[in-house]
Order: sequence, then structure tokens, then C-alpha cells
Amino acid sequence: MTNAPPREPGPRARDTRAKLEHDVDVWVATSGSTGGAHLVPLSYFWDGATFLISTPRTSVTARNLLADGRVRLSLGPTRDVVMVDGTAEPVDPDTETGDAFATRTGFDPRGLAEPYQYFLIRPRRIQAWREENELRGRDLMRDGRWLA
Repeated sequence: MTNAPPREPGPRARDTRAKLEHDVDVWVATSGSTGGAHLVPLSYFWDGATFLISTPRTSVTARNLLADGRVRLSLGPTRDVVMVDGTAEPVDPDTETGDAFATRTGFDPRGLAEPYQYFLIRPRRIQAWREENELRGRDLMRDGRWLA
């Protein structure tokens, strides 16, 4: 625990954007009638506005996202968390985007025997907090728009 004062909206948004740009892995929570609630760690590519993830087409995560595009992402430890609620859509990235994903994550599913599905996730809500004193003001994005 820390006794640090809560961050103001501007620094908190900058810290969050830095985490989105520099982290590589994210927890992905999905729900769908085909597989029920499901949570998996996946690598992601952040282009400054959207996340790109990839998972086997037959996985529960892919089936859930195809049935219901709602998704929740979580980055960081519990005492410096970023939560993202968004919508996912299946995509076939162009070569440049596929290369960027592979370079950023160190993983290129395009050459695997098992078919993988890419999903583009558009954040609708982003929250970030470190301690209880940052619960107030944790919303940094609403309806897909940054607040700070």
C-alpha cells in the first residue's frame, strides 16, 4: 500500500496511455452463450486508438467474441490497474498491421497450422486507479472519448 496522493486526471491519463503503449499482455474477459464466461491472457497491439488481439478460431474466447462482441480487458497489477470495456469485431489485418502485431508481441499466428482469428477492440470505457484514494475519478474514457 502507498500513501501517495491520488493523481490528477491529466497525469493519470498520461500514465494510462503509457501503459497501453508499453505493455504487451492483457487479460481478456468474454461472455457468450457458446462458452460462458471466460478469462485468458493474450498479447495485444495498441495503435493509439484500438487493440488488436489474436486467438485460435476454435477457442472459447473467439467463439464468445463472435457471438457477443462485448469484452473487458485488464492491464497491470491490482494496485495499478487499467480496465477497458469495449467492443470486438473480427478482422483480417492487412500485411502491415499483421507485421506490426507480430513485431510488437513477438508472436505471429499467421504461419501456424491452427487458424487464428484477429479481433479489433474499440474501447468504450477506460478506468484506471492505484489505490482506494483513486477510485473517485477513475473514469478516463466514456463512450469512446477520452475525458482528460
